[in-house]
Order: sequence, then C-alpha cells, then structure tokens
Amino acid sequence: MNATNSPTLAQSFEVIRSKLRDPEFLACRGLGNEVPFHVFPYDAADEPEVRARLRDLLSEDPARLEPVRIIHVDLWELICDLCERRGLMEKLPAFERKRGSDALLARLQAIASPAKLVDHMRERLAAEYGEPQPGRDVLLISGVGRAYPITRAHQILECAQPIFSHIPVVLFYPGVYDGQTLRLFGSINDGNYYRAFNIL
Repeated sequence: MNATNSPTLAQSFEVIRSKLRDPEFLACRGLGNEVPFHVFPYDAADEPEVRARLRDLLSEDPARLEPVRIIHVDLWELICDLCERRGLMEKLPAFERKRGSDALLARLQAIASPAKLVDHMRERLAAEYGEPQPGRDVLLISGVGRAYPITRAHQILECAQPIFSHIPVVLFYPGVYDGQTLRLFGSINDGNYYRAFNIL
C-alpha cells in the first residue's frame, strides 16, 4: 500500500474499535470455515505509539465496548513468566556468558516453545478471566517483536488454532502480512500463515 494511502494509527485503532463492537465479528460469522484469526500489521517504527494506543484501548470503560470483553496477552511477558516459574531469570545472564548467545536462545526456545506458550496463555487467561466465551470475548495478542527470535508469530497462531478458534483473535504484528506470508519488521521472513485475515 502506498504510504500516502495508509491509514494513520488513530484511524486504524478506530477500525479495530468498530470491529470489536460488530456482532458479526464477535460471532465469527461470514468467515466460511476459516478460523476467526486476524492480524493488525503496523510499521515497527510505530511500536511506542501502538503500545500506548493499545494501553488506552485496554483501559477504556468496559461500558463503551459492550458487549465485547477484551482479553489480552503479551508474548514477551508470557516468556518471562515461564522463566520466572523455573527460577531462571537471574541465572540467564551468567548462562549466556558461560555458554554463549546461541546456547541461551536454544534454552529459551525449549522453555518457551510455541506449544508451551499457548498452553500457558490458556492457563493464564482462564485464571484471570475464566473460560473465553463466544460472542463476548476477543483475544488480543501483542509483544511479537520482543518475543522474536524466541518464538515466531506463525507458530503461535498454528498452536492457538485448536484452542481459541471459537473466539476472535487479533495479533498485533510489527511487520507485513499479505494474507500468506508474515514478514517481521518488514524484512524478516517470519513464516507462512494462510488462515488469518488482515483486520484493516
């Protein structure tokens, strides 16, 4: 899309708000047999503003968004939480000094594999919100850029399909999504994923 035709972030978030209030969107209707997964791609340079606007959205008066209830997870926070649970956060710097960055990455990828991250996501959401309910709940996933290269977006979406396919999911993605390929930061091949819709 030509930059002059691209919506501003303010406009994009208004589109998202209107989607969240749309009964068809909440009910996952009009998608055929596809899962109700959506990607919000944005320029990675806009990350600070996206975080700020996402915070504003999450802190809005719930009455303004009725009947939707937004549930949110940050992938980077999930990774940190898994490390904390294993008592590893304070040990990781020493591990990297001793074994090197490649060994540290491999260790983190084993601790926070896509399947483990999605399982932890499900547990955390159930504890905080209860079981997600169709027609009411929308799951927003952020933190993709900070979680790379420990995990990749297409792997998270693939693992989430059998668990969250009954509610709309919106992935905030600092890169490009053309309906088939994810390119993190606009340049890194982040894998193929064919089942999501561009929310804009």
